Amino acid sequence: MLDEIAATTALHSENVGIRGILEEVAAVTGMGFVAVARVTDTRWIACQVLDQIEFGMSPGDELRVSTTICNDIRESGNAVVIDNVSSDPKWHSHPAPALCGFKSYISLPIILDDGSFYGTLCAIDPEPRKLVGPDTVPTLMRYAARVAAILSRETVSG
Repeated sequence: MLDEIAATTALHSENVGIRGILEEVAAVTGMGFVAVARVTDTRWIACQVLDQIEFGMSPGDELRVSTTICNDIRESGNAVVIDNVSSDPKWHSHPAPALCGFKSYISLPIILDDGSFYGTLCAIDPEPRKLVGPDTVPTLMRYAARVAAILSRETVSG
């Protein structure tokens, strides 16, 4: 039997609106793996994924939250954008790139209508990508806000 967090996360795993947003993020960024993750102080759970690089993660799968950059986003509330982790002075020694095998990364907080932190809209790719730029974060923040609106509606009606 699923616990409450896993059960709530599972409700969102088939939402076509979220699926469309993941496809748009992949198209805009060129990233091969895009996901919505439920992130708490103790858990990271994949809510919905678009996996074009055979990363191997499915909805409901979990990572140890302490090894994720998403946990840093949960703590700070700030987006993280990495073009190439090996040349990024802040993130090159973080455990997540080595554990997950990615070179480029972008993740944004998902804040629900009630102001609570749900998790992240994140994307990774095994190749470096040009992500840092004046339009990237604002564009992807709009995608994260759209995901938040869907999740907020589903939480109220679900």
